[in-house]
Amino acid sequence: MKSNLSRRVCGRLFAHVLLAGCALTPMTVAAHAAPAEPVGAPRAPGSVVGTVSQTGSGEYLDGASIAIPALDLSATADRTGRFELLGVPAGTHDIVIRYIGFPDARRTVTVADAVVTLDVAMAVAGEGDEIVVSGSRPIAESESAALQIQRTSPSLVSVIASDSIGRLPDQNVAQAVSRLPGVGVQRDQGQARHITLRGSPINWTTLSIDGINVVSPEGRDARFDSIPSAIASQIVVRKAVTPDMTGETIAGNVDIITRSAFDYPGMKVQAKGGLGHVELGKKTEYEGSLVVSDRIDTGIGEFGIVSSASLYRRGMVTDNFETDFEAVDQDRRPGFQDRIWARETENKLYRLTRKNYSLSTRLDWRPAPGHKLFAETIYSAFQDDELRSNYIFDLDDQQSRTPTGTAACTVNARPASGTTGYADVCTGNTPLLGTVYGVDLNSNFTVRKYKQSVFTNTIGGDHELGDWRVAWRGNFTRSIDDRTQPAQLNYDSPSFGTNGANAANRLTVGYDLTDPQLAKVLLYRTIRNADGTFSRGAQVTAIEDFPRTLNRLRSLHAKDVTEAYTAKLDISREASLFGAQTVFAAGVRYDDRTKTANESLLELNTAAQFAAAGIPTDYAAIAKSGAFQGEIPLGYTFQYFDRDKILGLVDQAKSVGRYQPVDANFYAVGEKVYSAYGMATATTNWGSIIGGARVEHIRNDARAFSINAATSLATPVEVKSSQTLVYPSLHLNWDIDDKMKARLSLNTGAARPDYDQLRPNLTYNDANQTVSGGNPDAKPEKARGVDLYVEYYTMPRGFLSIGAFYKDVSDVLFDTVGTFGRTTLNTTGNDRSQYLYSTIANGGDGYVMGIEAAIQQQLEPFAADLGLPDWMGGFGVQLNATLNKSRSETPDGRKIRLPGASDAVYNLIGYYEKYGFSARVSYQNRSPWIDAIGAFGAVNGVNRGIDGGDFSWAQDDELDASVRYAISDNVEIYGDFANLLNGPGRRYVGSSAYTIEHETFGRRYTGGFRVTF
Repeated sequence: MKSNLSRRVCGRLFAHVLLAGCALTPMTVAAHAAPAEPVGAPRAPGSVVGTVSQTGSGEYLDGASIAIPALDLSATADRTGRFELLGVPAGTHDIVIRYIGFPDARRTVTVADAVVTLDVAMAVAGEGDEIVVSGSRPIAESESAALQIQRTSPSLVSVIASDSIGRLPDQNVAQAVSRLPGVGVQRDQGQARHITLRGSPINWTTLSIDGINVVSPEGRDARFDSIPSAIASQIVVRKAVTPDMTGETIAGNVDIITRSAFDYPGMKVQAKGGLGHVELGKKTEYEGSLVVSDRIDTGIGEFGIVSSASLYRRGMVTDNFETDFEAVDQDRRPGFQDRIWARETENKLYRLTRKNYSLSTRLDWRPAPGHKLFAETIYSAFQDDELRSNYIFDLDDQQSRTPTGTAACTVNARPASGTTGYADVCTGNTPLLGTVYGVDLNSNFTVRKYKQSVFTNTIGGDHELGDWRVAWRGNFTRSIDDRTQPAQLNYDSPSFGTNGANAANRLTVGYDLTDPQLAKVLLYRTIRNADGTFSRGAQVTAIEDFPRTLNRLRSLHAKDVTEAYTAKLDISREASLFGAQTVFAAGVRYDDRTKTANESLLELNTAAQFAAAGIPTDYAAIAKSGAFQGEIPLGYTFQYFDRDKILGLVDQAKSVGRYQPVDANFYAVGEKVYSAYGMATATTNWGSIIGGARVEHIRNDARAFSINAATSLATPVEVKSSQTLVYPSLHLNWDIDDKMKARLSLNTGAARPDYDQLRPNLTYNDANQTVSGGNPDAKPEKARGVDLYVEYYTMPRGFLSIGAFYKDVSDVLFDTVGTFGRTTLNTTGNDRSQYLYSTIANGGDGYVMGIEAAIQQQLEPFAADLGLPDWMGGFGVQLNATLNKSRSETPDGRKIRLPGASDAVYNLIGYYEKYGFSARVSYQNRSPWIDAIGAFGAVNGVNRGIDGGDFSWAQDDELDASVRYAISDNVEIYGDFANLLNGPGRRYVGSSAYTIEHETFGRRYTGGFRVTF
């Protein structure tokens, strides 16, 4: 009997898979399938409509499921708590309402040939069946809301949801999302910025706001730290793309659902204020936000308005060292094939002020039942005001003098006459430990004033027209990446002179790079012996004791502007098909985006220009007194520069120079996307199926200049291209029982090259026979994927899931060097088609596959059975991990891990929440990942990495903590503690022993209050 039942279930499941597959491939349903109603068959005239809310607070329960099990009818409440059960036959029916964290609510309704209204208020059972006060358990409330949305979603998602009074716990979206299963982050200056889903490259994850894709100021590498959580009611991470979403994603999409006044039953005011301390540099940070919303009922319908503002500001310093490695042509001593040498080591010593701020307003209008209109505007910005002192010890300054003998040598710790000892094992030097004599000290002092902003404006409407649903949206977004550097001054040591005649005025550097966590340098006087060799003099601690002269002054204005217009129309209709409640949907969309990059540069680089402008060439003119604000052991002391003084020199420079356009860096890349989709969503008593396909036709028009490096001659270049991509997908959700759900997804997607990668600007050098620039012929990375997940939900908020995924990727993109291969730069007598071309290019195929597991559970449901005291029920955990394996083929045929992909990403979160007190400790870990492939070629007859190999980020782990206490229903105090491990951001090349960048940022502590009315 059981076997026959299993066969019937499987047969029915298979029939529905075939049904959804009709949207993807020609297919005929078997003739012996169960009799079915024709598409669009008339339904019973009755319906049940209403709202689902929480007892006491009246807050709406977004995602609540409402079902009449006997009729196989179900619906899901929207963000305003509203639901609608259509096609209900006349009679008396039992309705079940479910929401995670709440006991099931059951109601009985009698339906005739009319609409029945049913409003349901659900209660959370607490100790002694008392109702828990709204807002006193924010973690529990957020978990319930997130799991409910996730459970009822027809596709694979992970969700961050606000608590019952609309708050997200984190300052920005990147921090909030980072705790979800399969989510990792890439940080900048210790601040989470980019999102990676299931260990994949960051450009495989897209950003959208209310379903409209937003182009980041940086391009397709969406950044999330500039978007404050104050604007969001939910953040939905969509890991399996459905046809109604744009296909320009592979790993998934992060969709920020903004607040609406209709999310709340009445007026709502939320405010937050905090003050904090940054350990490194003893700096201050502060944050604040305000959200005000209200609903107004008028004679022409109900209006709702919500406005928000937020600000986060942090002062900081950064401890940094960086080292560049290279394989040296002149190094032919025995064993040279395995050596790479540090060509320079440096410190970048930052003084920073970082700000994130936003303003938003949304106006909603319900002119009549079944009709909603809205208009929304959001402005968010990230600003980085930076003062950078950069000391570069140029160890390979005299590389051409390195002895090239191949015979073994006797180590004598003294270089040959006229050489510095660089890359010379005969002096006793090794790549990571040694002494180099008479080298250049290159000192760069920079004022940067970066600002990235997104200004997005959307209008839209949702309309119910009988059995039809129509939704339309229009959007304009302007993203600006302002990379202005108001000042950069470069100071150099005196020239080396003939065989080192001037070396006494240059540094001798003792370097020790054996510790990957610290590059040590000691500075000495340089002694030139009578035989032309060098030796080490007295140690010098003050770097200003070495003479340096200003050799270049620059001021750069640089701004990239992306303007995007989007229009979309979606139409759907519900009908009965093969016995299943089915929604047919179709839509069209138009995107018109243009990214334009402009730079202008003011530069003085001769002594005559400095004299004409009255600019002193010694560092004392811009020096500022004061001690080093960091903690890294430098091995030398230095003086910071004064911002006003350095900007004053730039003002003087304007008297003899002017800003000139930088043609080599100009480009304008236009992109128009015409897309359409069709899909069907069939819902039965055992689950649902979504099947369909999306078609996108993309047209690109790119303009730039080709530049002759010798003459600076700029020639306009324009390249046009077009392509059509088709994205079929199929998603099956099987409700095994009321607690367990299985999901199977077959999906496709693409990651198109970024706008700067598609630029056609080319710089060619006939002397070196090289070309560098963008590649307008670069093709999208295309992927086909499968996801298989099982989810298990337990009361009241328990969740367990495990899943596997596989994505097959073609045309993987790499930064690389190859043959130019085009005739566009050829002139009479000059065939440049065979020049070496440094650009982005498509490699071969690749894949990423892995498993993902997550569990979250509070002890409270088990405390009594385990004999534990009541207070221990407040403990809970949220654990998730993703394990990956990836491969990709580089343009030169090597097999490597997919750039940007980590082998492991996991989050460990423990929390306690009881009696109005809430505390959370969060640990995040991401294993190393390849940042970029190294340049490859023949050196000394041996094919090896010129830069030492591929560039990788080391393991990144972060420990954060937070506490909250609800003083009353309306007032809460909080404390946040970030970067408690104070771990470094570290990159290396080839082996982990060769650190190329190491930065630390200090722990941060913030405390404040939240008020809600």
